[in-house]
Parts: sequence; structure tokens; C-alpha cells
Amino acid sequence: MEKIKIILTDDHQLFRDGIKSLLENTEHIEIIGEASNGKELLELLKHTVPDILILDITLPDISGIEITRQVVSDYPGLKVLILSMHNENEFVVNALKAGARGYLPKDISKHELLEAISSIYKGNEYFSKTISDAFLKKFVQRTRMGLQGENPILTPRETEIVKLVAEGLKNQQIADKLFISVRTVDAHKNNIMKKLNLKSNIDIVKFAIKYELIKL
Repeated sequence: MEKIKIILTDDHQLFRDGIKSLLENTEHIEIIGEASNGKELLELLKHTVPDILILDITLPDISGIEITRQVVSDYPGLKVLILSMHNENEFVVNALKAGARGYLPKDISKHELLEAISSIYKGNEYFSKTISDAFLKKFVQRTRMGLQGENPILTPRETEIVKLVAEGLKNQQIADKLFISVRTVDAHKNNIMKKLNLKSNIDIVKFAIKYELIKL
């Protein structure tokens, strides 16, 4: 199996050492570099580009959010996983908008860190359960009745499904609310994802934000 190449960026050496100790004995993962600030990272990327960049938000020179925005533009194949002590909604959303593929708190377990790395490497997005719950329940709380921008792609029912997913409702809850079967909800979500080329519930939330289906 080809190894997943990772660069670590955090201004605390002790924390970087801790992450390396968690990952160094994992067969399919290789730490190919590390940096303590944005400048070091950008210089390092000129010579070696990883599959995944594990990045803190708070750095001494450049914000991790700005770094994310820059590196996903300059290196399209690179995927960013934010590992931060900041779990507030605004940080999660700004990281997502900048192009991060995952967001984890720093007190994450080894198991979930490995799960996130594997998921992101495969092209998915990964947000820890605690962050996902906070994001969906607290930040995305209110919805609007329709799209503010023109979007003739979705039917009224599909638009309704998007809004309910963005509110954090599970399939069964959506089915109960709309008086339809869970199978019908699944079918609608599959159609939505195919139409919009989405892969996950987080992608649906991003779409809802973009077209102001939800009020932040």
C-alpha cells in the first residue's frame, strides 16, 4: 500500500513530537516534513508536497486559515486537515470556506486522527463528531424559505431536504417532519448529491451556505 505523505505545521515542537509519536508506527503513513510557522511551511512546499497537511490555525506569522486558502490554490492535490484548540463555529466555517477538508480538536484520540487522515486521503471530508454537532446544531440554526440566488437545478422538495440536512436533522427526523419514508429521503439526497456533485452532508451544508438557504 502506498504511504500517505504528511507534513505537520504547528508552532509547538512538543505538540509536533506528540503527533509524530502517534503516527510513526503506522505502516501506511509517512511524516515527510514539519514546520513551526507559515513561512517555513511555504518554503518547504516548494521542495516537497504531501498528500495531507496537518495544520494549526494559530501560528506566529500567518493564520492557518490564510495558509489553507493559499496552499489549496497553489497545490490542488494537497488536502488540509486543521488540528486546532479553536473549536468555535466561526473557525470551523472559515476553515471550510478556505478549503480545509477536515477539522479536529487537539485533544482528539489516535483512532479518530487515523480515521480522519484515511477519510481525507480518499477524497472525503472529516469533521470530528463534537465539531460537527456544534456546527450543525448551533451555527446552522435558522433557514430561509428559498434560495436567494437563482438555482433552477433543485426541485422545491429537494431544496427543503437541503435545508433540513443543514439544520442537522437525520434521515429519520426528516422523514417524520415531511411525512415521507426514510427511503424517499435517501432517494432525494442521492439525487441532490448527483445533481450538485456533492459527496457528504458537509457538502450539502456548504451548498446551503453558498446559496443562503440557511441564515448564519
